[in-house]
Amino acid sequence: MTTVRELYEFLRSSEVVYILLIFVVFIVPKVLQRYRLPAAISGFGLGIAAGLGLGYFQGDQTIRLLATLGIVTLFLHAGLDINIAELHHNRKVLTQHIIIFIGLLIITSLAITVISDLSFRICVLIALALVTPSTGFIIDSIKTFDLSPEEKEWIKNKAVATELVALVCMFFVLQSMTLRTFMISLVAVIALIVFIPLLFRFFAVRIAPFAPNSEFAFLIMLAMASAFITRKIGAHYLIGAFAVGVAARSFQRQIPPVTSERLIGAVELFASCLVPFYSFYSGCLLGRGDCSPNAWLLGLLMIAAMIPLRWIVVTGHRQIVLKETFQESSRVAIPMLPTLIFSLVLAQILREQFAISNAIYGGLIVYALASSLILSFILRTAQPDFYTDVLEEGLTKIGRSDK
Repeated sequence: MTTVRELYEFLRSSEVVYILLIFVVFIVPKVLQRYRLPAAISGFGLGIAAGLGLGYFQGDQTIRLLATLGIVTLFLHAGLDINIAELHHNRKVLTQHIIIFIGLLIITSLAITVISDLSFRICVLIALALVTPSTGFIIDSIKTFDLSPEEKEWIKNKAVATELVALVCMFFVLQSMTLRTFMISLVAVIALIVFIPLLFRFFAVRIAPFAPNSEFAFLIMLAMASAFITRKIGAHYLIGAFAVGVAARSFQRQIPPVTSERLIGAVELFASCLVPFYSFYSGCLLGRGDCSPNAWLLGLLMIAAMIPLRWIVVTGHRQIVLKETFQESSRVAIPMLPTLIFSLVLAQILREQFAISNAIYGGLIVYALASSLILSFILRTAQPDFYTDVLEEGLTKIGRSDK
């Protein structure tokens, strides 16, 4: 009897629970990807099952810390993934795309203001959650789909440019409570933007030459520190992390190791280990009141109104400017529909800082999940032909040997 009780207590210990959680969060979503279910959505579902179903991990500070590290590293990688040369090369089309995005954001914000009794600030944040593509989720997803390199490049550039503008809008909205708050926050962010390059220069001259392979640790620590500073001034973690990634890109020539493919790959791998905890934690936050009929109805209305509109806007723009067919332009427009991570972040901000209703919070969650699932069920998964790959590799080797 004592042995059974000891075994029961051992299995309920926090160490065993966390170990089991790690296995579940890492393995189950990967298994479900076989059935076209994105890992982030699987992690969110596991969080709902653990929190709402079993009552585990709700308010757990360890999971919250891991989730914070996950979202910080994800947006650090998004900042690092910006290719200034490519953005500049496609600047005309991207500028038009950003102007269209801002127009869509304004129209959506005004429409929400008209049909609801919410303040304009809340309406803008809801509109951002509805129209902003989730860059990290999109970049990770398009790797597995049958898209050409050019299509993937367009998708990435458009998503990055849009999210960059959305982050700026989010900062201004969050800090617009009073003029004093806005000025203090603006000065703090400008100081951070000025100070980060100085730290990079100091690292390049004083540390990097004498501490090989320290670039990764420096980048992660700087991203964490900047993220917590922006969180402290009332913005969000992701703004500081994204700023560090963009600043690192600007030092590509001075500190090549900081933006090398090896380091960017390491940051991506580190983020992929932590982001599942953010999805899981977000699922744990969902309560029974967030799953009410009103929440489902509101979510379905958001889906019916926004997803076709966003699809048509992007395809129409590309058809007019780039003379593409509807099918060609849709192959770029559809992958830009997912809003998962960005919508989850904004939904949590709206709940914590603006006390939005359960129906609105739940509706945003339904919309975020639906917009992100569409990508998996419309686009065809790339299925590489083993024999074709071997043949191409053999012919390449023969050609090289002939030369």
